[in-house]
Amino acid sequence: MTRKQFRLPIVERDEWLRPVEEQLVARHNRYAEKLDDIRRHAGSLADYANGYRYFGWQWDDTLDGWWFREWLPGAHDVYLFGDFNNWQRTELRLHRDAEGVWSAFFPAAMYRDRLTHGSLYKMHVHGDNGWLDRIPAYASRVVQNDETKDYTAQFWNPGPFDWRGDAFDVSKLGNLLIYEAHVGMAQEREGVGTYREFTEEILPRIKEEGYNAVQLMAIAEHPYYGSFGYHVANFFAPSSRCGTPEELKELIRRAHELGLAVIMDLVHAHYVKNLNEGINELDGTDHLYSLPGEAGYQPYWDSKLFDYGKREVQHFLLSNVKYWLDEFRFDGYRFDGVTSMIYRHHGYVEFDSRERFFDEGVNEDALVYLTLANRLVHDLRPDAVTIAEDVSGMPGMCIPIDDGGVGFDYRLGMAIPDFWIRLLKEVPDEEWNIWEMWSVLTGRLPEVKTVAYAESHDQALVGDKTLAFRLMDKEMYFNMDRAAESLVIDRGIALHKMIRLMTIATGGQAYLNFMGNEFGHPEWIDFPREGNGWSYAHARRQWSLADNGFLRYSYLGDFDKAMIGLVKKYGVLADGYPWNLQMDEANQTIVFAHGPLLFVFNWHPAASIPDYELPVREPGKYVPLLSTDEKRFGGAGRQEMQAEHFSFDVADEEGAPHPRLRIYNTSRTATVYLNKN
Repeated sequence: MTRKQFRLPIVERDEWLRPVEEQLVARHNRYAEKLDDIRRHAGSLADYANGYRYFGWQWDDTLDGWWFREWLPGAHDVYLFGDFNNWQRTELRLHRDAEGVWSAFFPAAMYRDRLTHGSLYKMHVHGDNGWLDRIPAYASRVVQNDETKDYTAQFWNPGPFDWRGDAFDVSKLGNLLIYEAHVGMAQEREGVGTYREFTEEILPRIKEEGYNAVQLMAIAEHPYYGSFGYHVANFFAPSSRCGTPEELKELIRRAHELGLAVIMDLVHAHYVKNLNEGINELDGTDHLYSLPGEAGYQPYWDSKLFDYGKREVQHFLLSNVKYWLDEFRFDGYRFDGVTSMIYRHHGYVEFDSRERFFDEGVNEDALVYLTLANRLVHDLRPDAVTIAEDVSGMPGMCIPIDDGGVGFDYRLGMAIPDFWIRLLKEVPDEEWNIWEMWSVLTGRLPEVKTVAYAESHDQALVGDKTLAFRLMDKEMYFNMDRAAESLVIDRGIALHKMIRLMTIATGGQAYLNFMGNEFGHPEWIDFPREGNGWSYAHARRQWSLADNGFLRYSYLGDFDKAMIGLVKKYGVLADGYPWNLQMDEANQTIVFAHGPLLFVFNWHPAASIPDYELPVREPGKYVPLLSTDEKRFGGAGRQEMQAEHFSFDVADEEGAPHPRLRIYNTSRTATVYLNKN
């Protein structure tokens, strides 16, 4: 069959996509043609993505020296300078080839004692924008001068890292339980946390709490700390604020020893527009890595966009994908800002029709790039994980590439936190619609694996609020003592636990939590800036609040640990969709099952019902395993955790028996029962 005649499995399995089959086939063909072209010229996609082994500093055994190379096709002149030549800007001129690659060779005999590990250097580039000192795009180490605050590239040559014994396989973890974290603000002291502190203090905590993966934000170097790592300047350099590349590698190796996968928050949706630090106008033009003019600008984020259709840009980004997997052994990526990448309008429209996913607003080059990136990741590491942050619901995003999809393993369930926030902001408890709740939490396609989460870092930032802060607000500052009495705190603690349990039990095949939110961290995240006096007071995590046995934060942390343990033990995430058994609108009660587990959620603020009758899937003896109302989790202790509930049969109209159960259905409580039959 020719490619035009080929029918994609994605269309065969989804009737809704039949009217756009031609567009889906064209999308797949664009990817296949690009991959074929890469293989013809480079042999394989993995061999093609070796830019970090060609550009920048590369040792040449044959010539006994170092090559330096940089792609700057629009530049008129390029020089390299640094402490190894006493910062003489125009002494060492690079030579241009036909492809716009500038290079120079540095023989060891001449530079061995001058160009040493830790040497500082920059390029002096003459372009249409004048003469500027710039940092190379492939710099693997970039540091900031404490006095001038300028960033400078650093010649980094520490010798091979010892990875012996590291043979981690993500696929053996089962379903992902992701702990989203930011190394710089993971420590309790005021200041920037380090890779080493995270390795020694935070990784054991994540392991103890039961999570099996850590998702690291803000890894690639970024000049503005408050950007949360999303305005990247240097794509091949780990953030030097937190330590050295070797200390990041040690963090990853130690995580693997603890059985934790490490997923990188990868930012390929845009880059910082700074000239002093980043790749913007690096060769003097405005279209080196971007389209020229306004087409290369992201107005919503005040940053620059990549030109995904340009061969050299694809090469740069694919090399970056391979670099972090190869050099640092990350176990996969959460691709940030996918919606912004795949639409020229960046997703700022209503996705109210099927045609929105295939009209002129779609950036086909970005979709080809993302498909290539997924192919590369899974060619290099079949067990590695890719997660798409896409709010639009682009068809095929999490469908295998050979079936006509883009190839991501998971998508973020971004509608879930939005739903919880809207509910808490706009709807009184007694008016919560359990049918809407069920629809939002379970509203996903069977083939689309979803990372469910109640809140992430987005909800923790200044200008927004965490769930705990929305629920309890200023009361958290005065009444979190275990001896204090507060109806606001009681309600907040109860709903905080219920929302998390409902999310993990119904929302997807994986689960994510942002660090500190599991115990209701009381304060927003506010990075040091002029408006707060450059304070780090809110750019940290106060673990002592949860560790302090006199405060109620520990109740939430203990519940989260018990919840994660239960989900892992009984394979809840692997069980697929929950089995809905009862929707009681009058009492705002939802009853559903996962395997032998029975979940009962009573969202009503006041209705506690003795001898509450409900259906069960199988007859047997049901015993409570976990309740949000247990005293050990800060509840009222109304549930009898030693009770045994025996099913009984009730005949339907045709006389067939159906098992049912009676329980004490307490208000604002979620209880999980096990059928021990």
